[in-house]
Amino acid sequence: MAEDTRTSGDGVAAPDRPLSLVAVSDAARSVILEMRSAEPDADGVALQIDVVGEGDTDYLYELAFTPMADALPGDLLGWSGELAVLVPEPAIPKLRGASLDHVEPTGLVLRNPNRPRPTIATTPTVHLEGSVEHRIQQLLDGEINPMLAEHGGFAALERVEADTAFMIMGGGCQGCGLAQLTLTEGIKATVERSIPEIANVIDVTDHAAGDNPFYQPSQK
Repeated sequence: MAEDTRTSGDGVAAPDRPLSLVAVSDAARSVILEMRSAEPDADGVALQIDVVGEGDTDYLYELAFTPMADALPGDLLGWSGELAVLVPEPAIPKLRGASLDHVEPTGLVLRNPNRPRPTIATTPTVHLEGSVEHRIQQLLDGEINPMLAEHGGFAALERVEADTAFMIMGGGCQGCGLAQLTLTEGIKATVERSIPEIANVIDVTDHAAGDNPFYQPSQK
């Protein structure tokens, strides 16, 4: 198990390069390093893995490239080969034992043995009614987008065909090559859990148009 080696606030790792808290497979590391190569000052950039929300049974994750110099005291910086991986302090206990892989045709997949603890709701549960499209929109407005908005992003329903919902990521999520995992691991699980008619959720965002372009063909 990787040793908890904290950053000093300047984002510089210890000389012996402690292992990443989240294990990264060779396949995932290769894909992420290719994405990172397009970043300015790529060698000074880490893959940040964060937990940005909690559903009933799954966490909502966000992956992004961030300068190692922006790491805060208490954040955990580790390495998987040439890839620096940064986990913000609040997410450390939630990601301990997790692994990141890349599988076809899904893409990046985060496997996490941890799950949110059941809590007594402090806000009214989102009440879903109407057509499948209306219920998905209610779920986006009431549960998913408030969490994504804290990180500058949002998700929108593009269309529904049979048992498949096609979604668009916007704001900070658009143009991010890592947005696929945010949708797959968080939004997909939430929609499929709440809308029984939906069995698949697919990202059709034009990521080439975002501020941090990474082209990924629409999966229609």
